[in-house]
Amino acid sequence: MKFSDLLRLSINNLKRRKLRTFLTVLGVIIGTASIVVMVSLGIGQAELQTESIESYTSLTTIDVWQGGMFGDGSSEEQKYITDEVLESFERIPHVTGTSPQLRVNVIAKQGVYEANLQLLGVSPAFLEEINVGEGKLPLDPKKLEFLYGNSVIRDFMNAKTGEGYYTTYEDPDVDLMGKPVFIIFDTSAYYQSHAPQSAEQAGAESGQPKVKPPKKYIVPTAGLVKGTPDDWGQYSYSTYCNVDALKAQLKSIYRKEPIPGQPTDKKGKPLDYFVYDNASVYVDDMENVKSVQDTIAAMGYQANSNMDWVEQNQKTMQIQQAILGGIGAVSLLVAAIGIANTMMMSIYERTKEIGVMKVLGCDMGNIRDMFLIESGCIGLMGGTAGIAISYGVSFVINKLYLRNQMMSGYVMPGSDSMGSISRIPLWLVIMALIFAVAIGMLAGFFPSRRAMKLSPLSAIRNE
Repeated sequence: MKFSDLLRLSINNLKRRKLRTFLTVLGVIIGTASIVVMVSLGIGQAELQTESIESYTSLTTIDVWQGGMFGDGSSEEQKYITDEVLESFERIPHVTGTSPQLRVNVIAKQGVYEANLQLLGVSPAFLEEINVGEGKLPLDPKKLEFLYGNSVIRDFMNAKTGEGYYTTYEDPDVDLMGKPVFIIFDTSAYYQSHAPQSAEQAGAESGQPKVKPPKKYIVPTAGLVKGTPDDWGQYSYSTYCNVDALKAQLKSIYRKEPIPGQPTDKKGKPLDYFVYDNASVYVDDMENVKSVQDTIAAMGYQANSNMDWVEQNQKTMQIQQAILGGIGAVSLLVAAIGIANTMMMSIYERTKEIGVMKVLGCDMGNIRDMFLIESGCIGLMGGTAGIAISYGVSFVINKLYLRNQMMSGYVMPGSDSMGSISRIPLWLVIMALIFAVAIGMLAGFFPSRRAMKLSPLSAIRNE
């Protein structure tokens, strides 16, 4: 018999007992929908975690810190990060670029307000990853300009009253874009000049002149990081500038004197090169981050990336997906038992028909294939309908989740960026459909074997 003949015969047999066929298919529908929805929830949660990390930082960036033993603090024992070291990082396969990070503590003043700011000198590649809300990026290496984080304004406090945002919960009256900001680089001299003097120290006979206040510099504001002071992000609380412009400014201020935070040689003299606090290494693809990170670590430097956390999170999510998929598989297992029961009942009802087919010389394989096709059709119909229902259930879950997110204040109305906690990729649809058909045919295998073993004469005499 041709396959088309077997298929037509199988479908006609299923139509004979429509209610029983429907109930059997319903079991497969429930089982398939359960698996797809459960696994989609695990996939959605894993992808949401990854997207959440990507929203405030990069997954292809490695943070590198100084390594080695501190010992007595000499430069020979410490694994410093210098321009030469950064060039060696750039020669590592899959590295697309590097950015040094030179950290300097400064004091910013505007009117009666002042703030202790952490200034980061970085490369243009680093700056270009920052979203600017107002102004521009400070990319000019010959002109020192600042890019303030969107929450930096809350670091300012009234120098006379000592009150700031964290005591009054009101943003200070500071305009970083519209008014000049005075920057003091020599913070040590600033605090010494404002320190109270004892009567003995103030006397002329002490021979200790009072420390002069350091020079103030007006540094133009290039821009502000996108967001309000209430928005939290990777770039919210720091101030950024071009690292080459910052190095030129520090050399101009301190000349041959040691620059605060920079190491010195054994004689206490400043080094003829800059040492960076840390650096960012950019990788071409997140799949290569781990190998590059291991290479840098082997060179003696501390290296970490968000891929460490992502990999750990993915392992946890995979276990969760397996558990959720297992829960759904129980429903499909029950459906498989229903298919087997339906096929067995069909054999008992069609025993005489099977006997006639055998007497007429029908191949045993055709009889087996007929029942396998019937059970496979039940799996196919149930799997297809189950997948369609899964999309509907997933849609409802996502809408309810989005509504809960908006009520909790995590997502603004009209946004759906965080609303997909249930995600059904194409591979899951294909696998679910194949699994449903395979389960159906597997459930019909033993009944088909029984049909093959029936005695033709006994089957014909059966009523």
